Amino acid sequence: MKAEIIAVGTELLLGQIVNTNAQFLSRELAAIGIDVYCQTVVGDNMSRLKNAIELATKRADVLLFTGGIGPTQDDLTKDALAEFLGRELHIDRLAMDQVEKFFVSRGIHMTENNRRQALIIEGSTPLPNETGLAVGVALTEENKFYVVLPGPPKEMMPMFNQQAKPWLLQHALTDEMPIYSKMLKFAGIGESLLEDKLLDLIHAQSDPTIAPYAKEGEVTVRISTKANSEQEALVKLNTLEAEIQKRLPEHMYANTDVPIEKMIVDIMSDRGLTLGIAESCTGGLVMESITSIPGSGDMFKGGVVCYSNAIKEKLLNVPHALLEGPDAPGAVSHEVAKVLAEQVRMIMDSDFGLSVTGVAGPAFSEHKPVGLVYVAIARREGETEVYELRFSGNRETIRIRTAKTLLHHLWKKLIL
Repeated sequence: MKAEIIAVGTELLLGQIVNTNAQFLSRELAAIGIDVYCQTVVGDNMSRLKNAIELATKRADVLLFTGGIGPTQDDLTKDALAEFLGRELHIDRLAMDQVEKFFVSRGIHMTENNRRQALIIEGSTPLPNETGLAVGVALTEENKFYVVLPGPPKEMMPMFNQQAKPWLLQHALTDEMPIYSKMLKFAGIGESLLEDKLLDLIHAQSDPTIAPYAKEGEVTVRISTKANSEQEALVKLNTLEAEIQKRLPEHMYANTDVPIEKMIVDIMSDRGLTLGIAESCTGGLVMESITSIPGSGDMFKGGVVCYSNAIKEKLLNVPHALLEGPDAPGAVSHEVAKVLAEQVRMIMDSDFGLSVTGVAGPAFSEHKPVGLVYVAIARREGETEVYELRFSGNRETIRIRTAKTLLHHLWKKLIL
């Protein structure tokens, strides 16, 4: 069964807000066996909205609308859909009671335009709004299924989960098998190289399917299958996952949609291991990644953002001769990365010490090129390891890739 999501609102076209609703709905629809083929964004204009409905009806079985059902004159979604279907709009009494009670409870005069939030389309099923005022609607015509939801995510999400999804399961999905998916997470490898390692599987795919997605510093592979039950689906998904993991053991760090820092925090906390971090060019990004994970207080002792040479020397005991002078390797060097990791580990009395020093740009530093970075991992027992990295891209890209690469190296140390 094919679906199209139609997001209504000029503010979306102007870039004033991000369409997070489409992401949520695409994920939720896939989970119940509805494939989203198209996503459309249309402004608050009656003729353009009707055109979008007409086009979507030709190519989709399920049309989901978000936005355009508020109290103002430019909230036109129900009006446009009703006109397209040749149906009347009328006030739903229960929805109107909710609107009236809202204003009475707050002692606020209700303007007449607020009655629009209680409008439903003739022959539709009202979808009560548990967190707002605008009622949604669901209806069927000529084997097409229409669902109208509010725009604000805090209203749209609960209405979909509590009202629209059960309606779709009852009316649209009587013969469809649900889709089951796993999200496999990878670090330390780019999307193109990962795809090359899996190319034969991708070319041969039918069921389960394989879909890679990339963002800075990590890659996700979604494997999906349709099945009558979760148990049946897991037999197929687990077989494919095992084959992928066998090919990329040093890069696949999870089979759930979690960041690599979550895996590191959990592993170190479970083993009673601790961490200290010294960062120069990343400016605390590695520490922020770690401390964004609940439970990181059990394993992260602290760190230092050491941009200047003076701070490297004063707080982390980096010898002046390594930082400055005609024969000095300089702050961006293998030698300084090593000392930073070892010193922060000793100062924090932690099991591991991480360090970063490099040139994030936009200009050269110490006559060294943008994208040259050194990261190091020191251990309470064992040799300190230093890695030279070279990245392209802008300042933010280099910082993110550096942080993710360092965390990937730490994760590999923890699982070996």
